Amino acid sequence: MSFMSNQSASTASAHTASTKSATLKIDGSTGEGGGQIIRTALSLSMLTGIPIEMTNIRAGRAKPGLMRQHLMCVQASQQISNATVTGAALGSSSFRFAPSAIRSGDYHFDIGSAGSTSLVLQTLLPAMLFANTDQSVHSTLSIKGGTHNPLAPTTDFLQHAFVPALAKLGMQVNIECVQAGFAPIGGGVIKATITPFMRRADAKPLHLTERGALSNIALVASVLNLEYDIGKRELASAKSVLLESGVDASLITTRANKLDGIGEGNTCYAQVTHECGDHLHHEIFTLLGEKRTSAEKMGYRLAGLVKRYLFKTDALVDEYLTDQLLLPLALSGGGEFTARIISQHTETQAWLIKQFLPVDIKFEAVDEQKTLVRVIC
Repeated sequence: MSFMSNQSASTASAHTASTKSATLKIDGSTGEGGGQIIRTALSLSMLTGIPIEMTNIRAGRAKPGLMRQHLMCVQASQQISNATVTGAALGSSSFRFAPSAIRSGDYHFDIGSAGSTSLVLQTLLPAMLFANTDQSVHSTLSIKGGTHNPLAPTTDFLQHAFVPALAKLGMQVNIECVQAGFAPIGGGVIKATITPFMRRADAKPLHLTERGALSNIALVASVLNLEYDIGKRELASAKSVLLESGVDASLITTRANKLDGIGEGNTCYAQVTHECGDHLHHEIFTLLGEKRTSAEKMGYRLAGLVKRYLFKTDALVDEYLTDQLLLPLALSGGGEFTARIISQHTETQAWLIKQFLPVDIKFEAVDEQKTLVRVIC
């Protein structure tokens, strides 16, 4: 697929020349019907130059319409692509978005709440990867809000699962957690440094299909302005459960952290690393501390997520990374991977990508615990 390769700007123009004036209408209640449709539609609109009209935004949610986090995605997208936007406001059920040229640069965005910085970043990142063909010109995105949110990828997930997956595609992104922010206060800041992506003519499609030997399980627990002992207890509990399940002690490492930031919070995650051909594949499983839930129970639950991945399937890619790999694969030339589960999120993402790009995304069941995902460009 030559779309957005070395001649990214000219190729994009050629692809959209006949359709750029035509507005693509998107029903926001389609499929999963949440904020992901908004974010992915904005990304793809900026990348292709195709104007969009979003309707029925989050129609099935308890609080339908654009919330602050979604509105920030629209506003930030407007800024980096010099877009014309109408109808976007808090609570809006529809809006129009017509992008112009994506501009590299150094951007700062404040969500104004504890809304997820990760989700705002994931809206802007695809566009910023193609903002310039000069790889010596980096862009930076600084986003203020929540870094560890329920129902959203944490900064840890982005750093230790998503970014390594992008690197396999030749996409160079660095994400720093400047300070942590948990609900309800927020106040966290992440900074992403993005190198323009130039697809090599000899680039081969990505293949993440076979799970090799288990290399490491890194257990990490972090606290923000809470007792350090909480993290240590979570780690001890998780490690004990994994040892009881037969995991080799020499493969488990533990680390407790104190985070910088305002407010209070606790998070723990496990980075599970397997060999995959001539490289390593990382999966991240994260939990956020909950009131009236003991550290020991948190550790037990974290170990349960790891055990499900290790022993219930031999698929390489877990649910959340499956969802987030589809668009980078479509932009980089395609590939295939085995997935533990295909969620409604993933199905909706595949449907939306195909509205904008000349790709085919197939889900082929291997067995009850594994699906082969093919992205064909």
